[in-house]
Amino acid sequence: MGPFLETLLGGLMTGMLYSLVALGFVLIFKASGVFNFAQGAMVLFAALAMARFSEWLPKWFGFESAILANVLAFVVAGVIMFMVAWLVERLVLRHLVNQEGATLLMATLGIAYFLDGVGQTLFGSDIYKIDVGMPKDPLIAFEGVFQGGILVSKEDVIAAAISGALVLALTMFFQKTSTGRALRAVADDHQAAQSIGIPLNRIWVVVWCVAGVVALVAGMIWGSKLGVQFSLSTVALRALPVVILGGLTSVPGAIIGGLIIGVGEKLSEVFLGPFVGGGIEIWFAYVLALLFLLVRPQGLFGEKIIDRV
Repeated sequence: MGPFLETLLGGLMTGMLYSLVALGFVLIFKASGVFNFAQGAMVLFAALAMARFSEWLPKWFGFESAILANVLAFVVAGVIMFMVAWLVERLVLRHLVNQEGATLLMATLGIAYFLDGVGQTLFGSDIYKIDVGMPKDPLIAFEGVFQGGILVSKEDVIAAAISGALVLALTMFFQKTSTGRALRAVADDHQAAQSIGIPLNRIWVVVWCVAGVVALVAGMIWGSKLGVQFSLSTVALRALPVVILGGLTSVPGAIIGGLIIGVGEKLSEVFLGPFVGGGIEIWFAYVLALLFLLVRPQGLFGEKIIDRV
């Protein structure tokens, strides 16, 4: 029972991190009705900004506090992501209001390549680190219940808690604020939302800003775990099955989908891997997503895309 619970907890914590990246996809899709191919690039760009500014700021201003450096770097990176959101709306989305979904899709693809190139130009292409003080050593829990206890990563626990708090905040934002309700109205019908006075351009700036903050938090956590390198943008690929499973239009779906895939990956790798030679964790999520596309393409909690047209 102990190994099972240990694997289950590890899967739940990994799933929360997947959910955090998937939220960026959901937020943009809810506001514009298009899949945002730039989300992975946003995660990388935000992580690079925080990593480099946490290194540069102490040198520029002559202080040694790592906490202060990380806080200031987070703020600066957040401001940069807000500027990116404003520029995306001003230079790209403003000119594509009420265009076909394929046009918006290609626009996000162009934004992704642009952010990758600018990120490398501004911040460099080496491997950088983000050290926010999360403990790396494991924790042994429930020693009195299970023989040998359950090995839990403190870093994963903290990362999952941060992800959960952000997810809860975003859920409340969508449900309880006037801006969140406006976002949902825009998601249902762009033209109808405009007809009742909802400014589409301002809404797109807001949602890209929120997606930028989500990308920054995700980049900070994944950068702390894996280091900040250009392969970090592929983390978004791990979130694709999450949004397919949970539904592109559902914030709760991103959460549930992430948890299901995180747990499924870990359990299948540990308990089925030895019988099939291992490697299940690499393809499990994509096979599960493919099955859902065949059976329920809108996901567990999403709505049929045809109903949105």
